[in-house]
Amino acid sequence: MNETEGLRFRRLNRPQVITDELPEHRYKGSGTYSGKVFQVTLLSLGGFLLLPLLVIILILESPIHPEVFSLKEPPVMTGCWEQNLKLREARRLFEDQIVGPESIANIGDVLYSGTADGKIVKLVGRRIHTVTRLGRPPCGSTEEESSCGRPLGIRVGPNGTLFVADAYLGVFEVNPTTGEATRLVSGGQVVAGRKLSFINDLAVTQDGKKVYFTDSSSRWERRNYLHLIMEATADGRVLEYDVDSRELSVVMENLRFPNGIQLLPDEESVLVAETTMARIRRVHVAGLNKGGMDTFVDNLPGFPDNIRPSSSGGYWVAMSAVRPNPGFSMLDFLSQRPWIKKLIFKLFSQDVLMKFVPRYSLVAELHDGGVCTRSFHDPGGLVAAYVSEVHEYDGSLYLGSFRSPYIAKLDLREV
Repeated sequence: MNETEGLRFRRLNRPQVITDELPEHRYKGSGTYSGKVFQVTLLSLGGFLLLPLLVIILILESPIHPEVFSLKEPPVMTGCWEQNLKLREARRLFEDQIVGPESIANIGDVLYSGTADGKIVKLVGRRIHTVTRLGRPPCGSTEEESSCGRPLGIRVGPNGTLFVADAYLGVFEVNPTTGEATRLVSGGQVVAGRKLSFINDLAVTQDGKKVYFTDSSSRWERRNYLHLIMEATADGRVLEYDVDSRELSVVMENLRFPNGIQLLPDEESVLVAETTMARIRRVHVAGLNKGGMDTFVDNLPGFPDNIRPSSSGGYWVAMSAVRPNPGFSMLDFLSQRPWIKKLIFKLFSQDVLMKFVPRYSLVAELHDGGVCTRSFHDPGGLVAAYVSEVHEYDGSLYLGSFRSPYIAKLDLREV
């Protein structure tokens, strides 16, 4: 073998070093291909998931038609409104034995309330007795609520009878001893061109001859109360029922979610919680100013529900949601953005949305001119959630709720 042949042999049989690394050009080529496949797959999956959402947004009609309205900047929670934990000193009564005791009244030491299952109940000591049922079973679901009935506001009349506002069935007078119920006003009837769709709270004159009540909406029923709040429809009214003549008339209209109602001592005016607007209005129902209306207190730090008298001559107001300042209020933010409200109700049910509403219970005592004199708070609603009413009796506050399974009792001597 000559020198030339030897060189050729050594080149052909040169040993190769085997490593874990692939040739650079092969790595780049396969990586680019995998990346493209991943991108195409991701885009396809995203499009597949977004397509139904786009169909919902573009095609389905929103169940609400929100109106644009404006709220003032929430008041700073200082002074009387400063946050505290005093409401957490309350203790729960009849826990898991009673659901949704919206409103409370008492005859002596006996408490009365209406519950989510359509009953009027009597609370004696630690026992619960059924006085009557205004509707008919079955009860328990949202669909059955209109036939089962949903008693809300409850008052004691001058003759010891109970006056009850049922959201669907109407206004009743109930004998607390026999359970006999007399319907005074039928729910669902048309009055002055509008349907009574959401009867809420009521107040009775001292002689029992006049009953004033709120009809929160002619469009939405109680079971759709969140639709009413979000739509901000100004179709709520205050009505008057004359017990002797049986005449029913409209006292005030075009209110945004009129809720709790309370007669003033002279019985010429009623205070009405206009929940959506976070304020309390004074509606003149008799006297020289009959038919007029002014504002008792504006720009509350929360959304008012029922109003009841306090022992010091003021009024207790219950609020189950607040407008924190400093902080962020979703309802304030959405008030001028109806398109967002429409989108939300296209995507989520009322039950789902309620889970995102921050719980914060606030009760306040207001005096003449809407001046706050004291307030009790439970941030997060840990002890008393979804408060709807404050009923004062014998040195304690009994807190009603539109959905909690208990009544909360706060001893005023402990706070």
